[in-house]
Amino acid sequence: MESIKEYLVGYDGPPVNIMEICGSHTEAVARFGIPSLISDKIKLISGPGCPVCVTTSAYIDRLLSLAREGKVIATFGDLIRVPGSHDSLSDAKGEGADIRMVYSPLDVVDLAEGEPDKEFVFAAVGFETTTPVYALLMEEIIERNIKNINLLTALKTMPEVVEEMLSKGAPIDGFLAPGHVSVVTGYEVFEPIAKKYDIPFAVSGFEGEEILLALYEVVSNRGKGVIKNCYPKVVSAVGNTVAKEKINNYFEKCDAAWRGLGIVPGSGMRLREKYAGYDAGSSGLDSDEKMNPACSCASVLTGRMRPYDCPLYGRICNPQNPQGACMVSTEGSCYSYYVNKRKD
Repeated sequence: MESIKEYLVGYDGPPVNIMEICGSHTEAVARFGIPSLISDKIKLISGPGCPVCVTTSAYIDRLLSLAREGKVIATFGDLIRVPGSHDSLSDAKGEGADIRMVYSPLDVVDLAEGEPDKEFVFAAVGFETTTPVYALLMEEIIERNIKNINLLTALKTMPEVVEEMLSKGAPIDGFLAPGHVSVVTGYEVFEPIAKKYDIPFAVSGFEGEEILLALYEVVSNRGKGVIKNCYPKVVSAVGNTVAKEKINNYFEKCDAAWRGLGIVPGSGMRLREKYAGYDAGSSGLDSDEKMNPACSCASVLTGRMRPYDCPLYGRICNPQNPQGACMVSTEGSCYSYYVNKRKD
């Protein structure tokens, strides 16, 4: 590992822009002080790998509408504070709406069974990592014949958005491929993109040494369309075939809207037509009106701007008063930069 550290800190070749796609990688990069351990010619860019951050304001607005109709909204904690076009679920909760934070999607099953007179909507947001759990939720709902749960989905898939950024000329020379996503999908899903654009991917874990190893693989293979699996203890070429089968039982591919990128073809998952009766109105939630027009989340998510270059960052936008989704989640770029006082 020492020689790898020496290589990275002493690197004096062409500048290399590396995007850490996953929000957990962004958090780990800051926590372990990775920028201080590498050459100034190696630039790390945060990407659109925080599921809360890439959710459009129209999706939040739909949840707010359902809550104000009297439905119980069950969600993970981060989503409660994400701004819609005008307010957040936290604001609605303060007005008396029934918003419940859960730690697992399966928690909503027991809640709904215990209160059969209420209609529950689960906010199903996430990437390939969490989609298998939503498949298990659907399985449980059907097996237990529960009639008072629907899902509002905003499920994304990672390869298509990577392709989208590269096809539009994003200045990226390599990727830290998302470890959690790759556990499910397998690293082979990134191979066609790597070969098409002659760009290296390195699947990384989340410890400091694992990230440094992955960065070494990306930098040393600059200009080559290769995949390096630096997380072999949990990631394989084909991924988790059982989880993928569960997903395909209940969900199918669709176009999806990403904050900052608009509609990305084939980058989403929706309930299959057979299960459309469990959908709470997930289609058409494409608009992304900013609550604060000066918010630069879109530029941050696509690597066009560093969080601290946003005019709101650290001034009126902070974790206690987020003006955009990137400052809400612990996986959000702005949040991670802010709490770790990160300056690249």
